[in-house]
Amino acid sequence: MSEEVKKEERSLNFLEEIIEEDLKSGKYKSIVTRFPPEPNGYLHMGHATSICLNFGLSKKYGGYTNLRFDDTNPTTEEIEYVESIKGDIRWLGFEWKNEHYASDYFDQLYEYAITLIKKGLAYVDDSSSEEIAAMKGTPTEPGKNSPYRDRNAEVNLNLFERMKSGEFPDGTHTLRAKIDMAHTNMLMRDPVLYRIKHAHHHQTGDKWCIYPMYDFAHGQSDSIEQVTHSICTLEFVPHRELYDWLIENLEIYPSHQYEFARRNLSYTVMSKRKLLQLVTENHVAGWDDPRMPTISGLRRRGYTPESIREFCDRIGIAKRENLTDVGLLEFCIREHLNKIALRRMVVFDPLKIVITNYTDAEEMVESENNPEDPNGGARQIPFSNELYIEQEDFMENPPKKFFRLAPGKMVRLKSAYIIQCNEVIKDAAGNITELRCTYIPESRSHNDTSGITVKGTLHWVSVKHAVTAEVRLYDRLFNVEDPSGEEGDFKDYINPGSLQVVKAAYAEPSLKHAKFEERYQFLRKGYFTLDKDSSASGMVFNRTVTLKDSWKPVTGKG
Repeated sequence: MSEEVKKEERSLNFLEEIIEEDLKSGKYKSIVTRFPPEPNGYLHMGHATSICLNFGLSKKYGGYTNLRFDDTNPTTEEIEYVESIKGDIRWLGFEWKNEHYASDYFDQLYEYAITLIKKGLAYVDDSSSEEIAAMKGTPTEPGKNSPYRDRNAEVNLNLFERMKSGEFPDGTHTLRAKIDMAHTNMLMRDPVLYRIKHAHHHQTGDKWCIYPMYDFAHGQSDSIEQVTHSICTLEFVPHRELYDWLIENLEIYPSHQYEFARRNLSYTVMSKRKLLQLVTENHVAGWDDPRMPTISGLRRRGYTPESIREFCDRIGIAKRENLTDVGLLEFCIREHLNKIALRRMVVFDPLKIVITNYTDAEEMVESENNPEDPNGGARQIPFSNELYIEQEDFMENPPKKFFRLAPGKMVRLKSAYIIQCNEVIKDAAGNITELRCTYIPESRSHNDTSGITVKGTLHWVSVKHAVTAEVRLYDRLFNVEDPSGEEGDFKDYINPGSLQVVKAAYAEPSLKHAKFEERYQFLRKGYFTLDKDSSASGMVFNRTVTLKDSWKPVTGKG
């Protein structure tokens, strides 16, 4: 059964059920969704779920998705983040119909605020943020009305205009909705709609010194764009009441908000604030460090957009938050890379072997690029009498079921010959420096007439043909499943072994032509990709994931 058929047979999630009913009833002819990131950091896997959901729904039901940047806080937002977000969405395989910014609507939002003031539903408050917080009350006790709450519309219009003209310093005045200070929903107790910020904005420059709060910009922007299904995560459930109140009282297009559960990923953190800490405190080498759960970090590590889309599809959406095992993400990338990765031989910890009866200067042996791909073709690999194998592939005194190389034992060299170890050469300190072996000429792969059967196959490289490369072995950034849920500082649980570097690995010469867009399986080692730090002076490869899940959680602090 094809993957497409399998996906069609999966039961509908609750949002698909809502949309299908809306279309069936004629409420909408087509749907419009939006992805509304704030450009104050790089996107992470939580955003990937939202991207796949919003773009996936509009694609499935024949609508479209807008990309809208929630740029209402100029002090934390940068063009760098805008560009990275656009690049991440496109890399994941999606394209938006319209690109918008909340700042596109600042003039319209200002007029909406005027409408509320004229209706007696908003007022200018001279209280400080601390005083406003004190007046809010508690979940069990009602709040207190501001002393400025009953100003008439004319006074409020004048003060709001003066706020806009820059007459007042930051923090001295706000515009608040006039709702109910005894409301059971704390967010409905006269929420702030506008605050003063004398800050340069990356889109509007210095035109504005007052900026709308998220709750005032969000629903109204949805309405302006006629978004039919505004999909948020569960933390916005309490905000929905204000979302609906503003749309109703402004008498504008009735967009509706729906919420789904955020999916956290084990052995990492999914908070922009915490990720920023990791970057600014140099625990990682930037937002795109391959250990980060950012889309750019995963891309640099070698993850494919197909694997991330498959992961998002497998975890689905729900109404209850939970912790998703990162092992599922690793399964998805292994499954995809097994199909597409080019096989190559690379030795990390070399032990030299000399084949004493090999008299040819060298020859070429053929090896498949990917046994999973019938059209993957083959490559030529140089073979000579001096080779490198892995140190761990030889034992002088092996246990009974050790099927690799040992004195007097035979193994096959991948795509080449069967060899036998005859002599172990050591230095004065007793360290093994070289193995003397013989090969069976009739045992060449694809044309073996030797009749000899061996249980072990080793990867290898020819010493004089090998190219060197730096190999970065990445592992999980934290050594506990839920670092945010542990006692103390989450950074206390950083895995000290999350990066190990092999400064000079020896690779078969075909890797000299490695490309950034290609993925590689280093035989018996894992899946790798070329890193951006590569240059003419040397290649750098990142390990995407091991061949098998060998992770063993460590308890306690790192």
